[in-house]
Amino acid sequence: MRAIRLRSPGGLDHLVMDSSASPAAGPGEIRVRLHASSLNYHDYMVVKGVMQVADGRIPMSDGAGEVIEVGEGVTEFAPGDRVVSTFFPRWLSGLPAPEFISELPGDRDDGYAREEVVASRYAFTPAPRGYSHAEAATLTCAGLTAWRALFVEGKVKPGDTVLVQGTGGVSIFALQFAKAAGATVIATSSSDEKLDRLRAIGADHVINYRSDEKWGATARRMTGGRGVDHIVEIGGDFVQSAAACAFGGHIALVAMLSGVAGKFPFIPMIGRNLRITGLSVGNREQHLAMIRAIEANGVRPVIDSRFPLEGIADAFRHQESRHHFGKICLEW
Repeated sequence: MRAIRLRSPGGLDHLVMDSSASPAAGPGEIRVRLHASSLNYHDYMVVKGVMQVADGRIPMSDGAGEVIEVGEGVTEFAPGDRVVSTFFPRWLSGLPAPEFISELPGDRDDGYAREEVVASRYAFTPAPRGYSHAEAATLTCAGLTAWRALFVEGKVKPGDTVLVQGTGGVSIFALQFAKAAGATVIATSSSDEKLDRLRAIGADHVINYRSDEKWGATARRMTGGRGVDHIVEIGGDFVQSAAACAFGGHIALVAMLSGVAGKFPFIPMIGRNLRITGLSVGNREQHLAMIRAIEANGVRPVIDSRFPLEGIADAFRHQESRHHFGKICLEW
């Protein structure tokens, strides 16, 4: 079995190919022949050495492939089933707790940059029907983060207005999911070319936040002065996000890629009764609900580019360039 390992002290030049035998599946476990993974910012922080992990750690939180063996007591999977990993294998349902998020592939535990894995049956779910392995691998982190932000925490409904920021995996999934639910979507980016592409996949309104520093007020005008109901926050500019929000609006804080821009707008937040929810991906029950919705609505991920397993460092360099639109995948 080939596997990519990250050697101390981390960094793209310390990603090395290794090989080892794959064990048999034990009771309650499945053995999966992996075929794809997808890159997330969390994975980037791991491989760059910003987040310290054990020497020799196998990176990548997302994995998709085919079941090749089931252990004793496993009835929900059979050899040949196409599956996709869950982000927190122990968080099955309900609210998060330390014991549920203690296991994290690609970080605290070995991840999916390898050809085979033996794991608990709860570490995987069925992949959406008709999805390729690469498409399925985009769901584990980015897809579920967008799903939970909108439908678990935000309770998005038809007619709501959703604002998404940038063109990374979470933001594009949020745009697609919101449109499938009958919402109006405002999308922001610093690139006019990318804004055109966001329009092409369904954005109703677009804003270049680099040329329009007061984009919050612009977003509010686009709603006729009412404001947006939900923001999937990845940038950290709460001043503009608060300016964009309607009374009672919801901000789902899923990342702060540019740090905190400006002072925190306490008065607008309080005066407009805004709600901020910090969230890190989601649980297995929410993951399964997302897959049912995907199969019902036909949403398909936007994949920017594909790299072979041995090209993992080049894939992260492409992510580092910020030229991508949608998900970057590893496929083997």
